[in-house]
Amino acid sequence: MSVSLYRVKFARTVLLLQLVTFVIIGALFALKDLTWGLSALFGGLAAWLPNVVFMIFAWRHRAGDPVKGRVAWSFALGEVLKVLSTIVLLVVALAVFGAVFMPLGLAWLSVVIVQIVAPAVINNKG
Repeated sequence: MSVSLYRVKFARTVLLLQLVTFVIIGALFALKDLTWGLSALFGGLAAWLPNVVFMIFAWRHRAGDPVKGRVAWSFALGEVLKVLSTIVLLVVALAVFGAVFMPLGLAWLSVVIVQIVAPAVINNKG
C-alpha cells in the first residue's frame, strides 16, 4: 500500500469519526428538544464541512506529481476557505436559522477536539 493511499484512508477515518461525533451529539440534544438537536447538527456541520473542503484541496496533490510550489498555495487557499466557510456557517446557523448557542458551540467544539485527538489515538493503536 502506498504512503499517499494510507494518508487518504487516515484522513477519511478522521472525517468519519468527526461525522459520527456530531451526529451522536445532535441525537442526544434532540432528546431534550428538536431545536437543540438541530442546533448541535448545525454546529457539527460548521466544523466538519470546512474540513471536508480542506481535504479536497489536500488530496489534489498525490505522491509522484510535480508540485513546484503548488502545495503551499493549495494549503493556504484550503485553509482560508476552511476558516471563512466555518465563520459563514456559524453565522448562518445563528442568524438565519436561530440556532441555540450552547448545543451549537458544544458540537462544534467536540468535532474540533476529535480532529486534534483522533490522529494521536489512531497512530498509537498498535
